[in-house]
Amino acid sequence: MRKLKNSELNRKSVEEFKQSEKNPIIIVLDNVRSMNNIGSVFRTSDALLIDSVYLCGITATPPHRDLHKTALGAEDSVQWEYFKDTEDALTKLREKDFEIYSVEQAENSISLEAFNADPTKKYALIFGNEIKGVQQKIVDLSDGCIEIPQYGTKHSFNISVSCGIVLWDLFAKLKF
Repeated sequence: MRKLKNSELNRKSVEEFKQSEKNPIIIVLDNVRSMNNIGSVFRTSDALLIDSVYLCGITATPPHRDLHKTALGAEDSVQWEYFKDTEDALTKLREKDFEIYSVEQAENSISLEAFNADPTKKYALIFGNEIKGVQQKIVDLSDGCIEIPQYGTKHSFNISVSCGIVLWDLFAKLKF
C-alpha cells in the first residue's frame, strides 16, 4: 500500500463545499470553552458535509487563530451562526422542524447504538461545556438525549471526540 498524496484526495474547494448538498444535521455547541474543541467540530462537520454549526454562549466564533489551529480552514467552509443564548438557537431549530437531541448522560437517555435515525427527519445535536455538559434547561428543551456507551473508569469523552463518534454513527445509519 502507498499513502495517497494530498493532490490525489479529490478534495472539494471551499466554493464547491458551500454549493454541495449538505446532510440535514446541525451541531449546537452549548458554552464550549476550548477553541481546539470548537475547531475540531468544524473539521468533523466539514468532513461529513454537515449543514451548519450553531455556536452558543461563551463558545468562541471564527475568525480566531486558536480555533483555526484545529479547524484548518473548515471554519471557512462550514456555515455557522452565533447565538448569545442556546435557547434562541433551539427556537430557530424548532421553527425549521429539526428534532433536537442533547448528547448527554441523563435519565431515560437513548444509547447511541439503539438510536434509530430516520432519513426523512432533520437532526440537531447539542454538545455541552467540557466540565458541566449540556445545561439542564437545554436538556429540558430537547426531544431526547443520546448517550455514548462507555465501559472504562472514565465517564466522559472529550467533546470533539463525542461529536466525531455521534456524527459518524448518525451518518452511517442515515447512509447519506
